[in-house]
Amino acid sequence: MSEAIFSKLAPFIQEYIYDRNWTELRPVQIEACKAIFNTDAHLLVTAGTASGKTEAAFLPVLTELYENPTTTIGALYIGPIKALINDQFERLNDLLKEAEIPVICWHGDVSQSQKNKLLKTPRGILQITPESLESLLINKHHELLRLFGDLRFIIIDEIHVFMGSERGGQILCQLTRLERVIKKEPRRIGLSATLGDYSMAEEWLRSGTRRAVITPRIDAGKRQIKLAVEHFYVGDVNYQEVGEREEIRECVREAAALQHRPWRKPYSAYRYIFNLSKSRKCLIFANNKSLTESVIGALRKIARETGEEDIYHVHHGSISARLRQATESAMREPNRPAVTAATLTLELGIDIGYLERVIQLESPLSVASFLQRLGRTGRRGEAADMRFVCAEEEISSEKPLPEQIPWQLLQCIAIIQLYLEERWIEPIQTPKYPWSLLYQQMMSILVSEGEISPANLAKQVLSLPTFAHISREDFKILIDYLLAIDHIQVTERGKVILGLTGEKIVGKFQFYAVFSDNQEYLVKQGNTEIGSIATLLPVGNTFALAGRTWEVTEVDFKKRIVLVKPGEGQSSIYWRGGSGTIHTKILQKLRQVLCEETEYSYLQKNALLRLQSARKLAKASGLDTNYIVQLEKGKCCIFPWIGTVAYRTLERLLNCFCRESLEIKSIGGNNPYFFIIKLAPEKLKYLQSEIISLCEQRIPNEALVSTSEAPQMQKYDEFIPYPLLRKAFANDYLDMIELRGCLKSHD
Repeated sequence: MSEAIFSKLAPFIQEYIYDRNWTELRPVQIEACKAIFNTDAHLLVTAGTASGKTEAAFLPVLTELYENPTTTIGALYIGPIKALINDQFERLNDLLKEAEIPVICWHGDVSQSQKNKLLKTPRGILQITPESLESLLINKHHELLRLFGDLRFIIIDEIHVFMGSERGGQILCQLTRLERVIKKEPRRIGLSATLGDYSMAEEWLRSGTRRAVITPRIDAGKRQIKLAVEHFYVGDVNYQEVGEREEIRECVREAAALQHRPWRKPYSAYRYIFNLSKSRKCLIFANNKSLTESVIGALRKIARETGEEDIYHVHHGSISARLRQATESAMREPNRPAVTAATLTLELGIDIGYLERVIQLESPLSVASFLQRLGRTGRRGEAADMRFVCAEEEISSEKPLPEQIPWQLLQCIAIIQLYLEERWIEPIQTPKYPWSLLYQQMMSILVSEGEISPANLAKQVLSLPTFAHISREDFKILIDYLLAIDHIQVTERGKVILGLTGEKIVGKFQFYAVFSDNQEYLVKQGNTEIGSIATLLPVGNTFALAGRTWEVTEVDFKKRIVLVKPGEGQSSIYWRGGSGTIHTKILQKLRQVLCEETEYSYLQKNALLRLQSARKLAKASGLDTNYIVQLEKGKCCIFPWIGTVAYRTLERLLNCFCRESLEIKSIGGNNPYFFIIKLAPEKLKYLQSEIISLCEQRIPNEALVSTSEAPQMQKYDEFIPYPLLRKAFANDYLDMIELRGCLKSHD
């Protein structure tokens, strides 16, 4: 252990370290202590999950607060989700038992009595979400100096989750607003396990301040990883021949033949998952809530049929706080198996103790997500163990070529290889024109201050670091529009205040969040809250929630409450959700995986066979040499091998400039994998050259957005003038430069 650093830590921390038999401080903890003790800079701590990042931040911060007690809240910890805050709250409480440094957890699930303790005696550490911090800035505006006047540290956990997002922009605005009130710049500490570009994270962390950022570079050493990818089919078999070429028919027959193998039984994929997780401490990650419910329902069914113990749980945002906390407790309990299916609510750094294995259903959307989920296992010096399970519908030769390609399997391989070969992680893009966030922050400033002069309002809003690209001219357009729709008003004294319509918006607790709130129905069994559902079902219908089947017994439409009783059999449920953004580099790697002959040692038998059949199909159809393939007369498929943003751009380019010249009848597809286009048969030969020609013309993004449309992408976009929405969409959601570069590489 570094004696020099250890000796600087507060006595109660030294005692804590001795009691837990730590033999040394980890390198990241030593370097973080040096930065906090010896400089006045901000600190960016980047290290893998379970590397001691949290302690790296809190050991020196707590020492500083212990040796030089503050007169107000001394440290502000901002976390992305309630579960992570709850987890850190427990860890800090354990650490602070003998120190007179209180720690208060503050979010929607915390009682008002707990919050009142802090408001009465503001000391120690406040752990909070961005939404609750927004509430404080509004409702306790005149008490901010009393609460935070001696604030010294701001710790932002999992900053990669915030960077580039509306919530991240909201945090930067909040910190600047708070610093204006207390007239000082507390030091910021950012924590992350998955950052690709440190310089971007440093720039984000220091936004709006004058301090430098120190990022200790720690050699993490070589990490042992166990990976396995398996593939299954679901659905009914259909073997009708299609296609005019014998090679393609043969490839389809080979792929279909895989469906007859002995492992193809009912619940085969679920039984495989059941065996992978049996008697283990396991996390199963799914990309949406519905899939978490389906897999746990199926695993419970198999457990009942085989006489095994029910060790299964579900964890996502629509599960009640009580059940989520019970799940977290079950996962932490030592020497007891527990299996939980979760969305990103357990992807982040919540301490769930010793985890033996992570199972990923389908492909994650990003390398960053893969690394975050992989990092949940492999603690205590053991190898990280992650298994991927990909499923697709039965191969049917009635389907067009692109639907016979196992996209999820290929994407899994591409993401894994990008990390193994290049240690690449997606760069984070920050929007230039976050109008929805600007609306929220402006209205928040108005409601907290009561009234303000137009010039001062413009100065306060436009000087926030998130709005650097927004001009005064555009801001005036917004102000004039909000005056017209009564969201704001100007008094006889020339001050800006909230309008009657605006008051209704900011008066709801949902206003504190910059993300859209789904009006879900609360589900209760008697007085016990189970969770919530987005789709209302009639009395007598069944659905899945918290991994169990429920029957609707009564619906209170006014209170939006669904009363239930335990139901029979296995059911499903659906939540609407976005598919996320996939980077172009993943699609380019996916193409390489499909078109080359490289073998991957982690592919299991079925996955290997499916990859081989897909490669044969790609070669037989000419997909290995062309990105436009004819499907039938007057119908073709474009495989652009580009990410979500470039795909969206190409789709608009085709719609805006090619429909008439190529006599295009329809454009369909699956973003970002392929387009299916119907056009005049004689025009097909001109499609590729037309696209290349258009890209060479340097067409601006704005030309792809019609003057008659105004895409509403964020929560408060409905209150933004159409010209501003078009400008934002063109700049933040389209990218002709990227598209041009990608298609040029295909040419």
